Amino acid sequence: MNQKTQKPAQIRHALTVKREDDFAAWYQQVVSEGEMAEESGVRGCMVIKPWGYGIWERIQKIMDAAIKEAGVDNCYFPLFIPLSYFSKEADHVEGFAKEMAVVTHHRLIGDGKGGLIPDPEAKLEEPLIVRPTSETVIGAAMARWVQSWRDLPLMVNQWANVVRWEMRTRMFLRTSEFLWQEGHTAHADRDDAMKETLRALEMYRSFAENVLAMPVVAGEKPENERFPGAVATYSIEAMMQDGKALQAGTSHYLGTGFAEAAGIRYQSKEGAQELAHTTSWGVSTRMIGGVIMTHGDDDGLRVPPAIAPHQIIILPMLREDDGDEALLAYCEEIRRELLKLSALGEPIRVLLDKRPGKATQKRWAWVKKGAPIILEIGGRDAAGGMVSALRRDRIWREDAKTNFVGQSREEFVAGAAALLEDIQASLHREATEKRDANITRGLTTLDQVAEFFAEDKRYPGWVELNWSRPTGDALEKVVEQLKALKLTIRNTALDAAPAEGLCPFTGEAAVERIYVARAY
Repeated sequence: MNQKTQKPAQIRHALTVKREDDFAAWYQQVVSEGEMAEESGVRGCMVIKPWGYGIWERIQKIMDAAIKEAGVDNCYFPLFIPLSYFSKEADHVEGFAKEMAVVTHHRLIGDGKGGLIPDPEAKLEEPLIVRPTSETVIGAAMARWVQSWRDLPLMVNQWANVVRWEMRTRMFLRTSEFLWQEGHTAHADRDDAMKETLRALEMYRSFAENVLAMPVVAGEKPENERFPGAVATYSIEAMMQDGKALQAGTSHYLGTGFAEAAGIRYQSKEGAQELAHTTSWGVSTRMIGGVIMTHGDDDGLRVPPAIAPHQIIILPMLREDDGDEALLAYCEEIRRELLKLSALGEPIRVLLDKRPGKATQKRWAWVKKGAPIILEIGGRDAAGGMVSALRRDRIWREDAKTNFVGQSREEFVAGAAALLEDIQASLHREATEKRDANITRGLTTLDQVAEFFAEDKRYPGWVELNWSRPTGDALEKVVEQLKALKLTIRNTALDAAPAEGLCPFTGEAAVERIYVARAY
């Protein structure tokens, strides 16, 4: 994959692992050194630390506003779902069966050896599934709530945790327990349900691009990648810096299958009993993993200002002497001035870091966390009405020195909002250029695809191919061919150019274009 020119070798990075050397190890170090999350002691589950959770709270706040603006109401449904709810929808239960955590007993007793075991007398009449997704339990509620066409559309969302028992885990990207939002809606007909499915997809696309500064491709997934039981699944796909794809959000048109299983029927205007058409859509803490792998550099995380818990960090260079009081007062004045300003549609978020310790050590801690702007202010700066500003997306000068910009306090405050907005735009522009430079077109045979993704290409990126949209056995054959190359079909972009020529897999006339890539 194309990379920007490396900085001179003598530069000492905040991290010990570079992306180019070991992307997976680099990712883990960013999560650790950036104080994003840590292992919990339970396999596949993580403790999300304040900085990581602060980013999730920002995602929640902005996304929740967009959800409510669309007329969707928040609610909450149980963590435990009766097994019988899943059994009603065969495709759905088959798709999640291997990932389900099951509760079978409601009490423990001593084992006589100082330990505890499930009480044989406390076995549940019906096993309970720890929520992997909520279509079934929400469908049961919708069946109670929907009686007439006047009750539709019914649109609800919940912010919750879910459990899917994963074999291979990686913090934020694939964990046994993760946080997400899941929207569920019921509609009178297919057209209205499809309109909602695509509205949610566009909400996710816009959020990824404008809030996360993460360029994505919005499109339809192939038949084999559909959500279990869905009629159609749509996704946003992002390219990480190692060229792999990350599915960052999905929206599903479920047809009437879930409604039939749950009994979601309504009386139409004509008096007939009709099945509702349902949708579901969701994004999760996986988005944070996408932000790390899209924007991180060899010094740690770079957080887009829109989701940074603190956008500007003020670091006074304390000396533990009589001058510290005046320095802190000067820094506090700057903090108050900045708090009066707005950037990216919200008040600027500022933290004055008064903790004891060397300013340089605290600086590198904030660099690794990815705070957008760091101000270092010493006694001389305070006496002269100056500040030294470092923007996280451009921390090195051409001469390999830290890119601090000295300026007057008034000048910095006046330009702070514009600087944050420029960092947001710069991160998006940089990521878009990297993605576009690593999408290859023009391959016409499976042999060319195999050669392109040969083992000696560490970061090959994506390929866009002609696609005849095979189904059934023909599609399964293609999936197996790609699996042998460790590749997957990502999606068909909604805004893709018309297809021309033949599909390299079937030899039939192409009807659309698809993206093929290695993926997380």
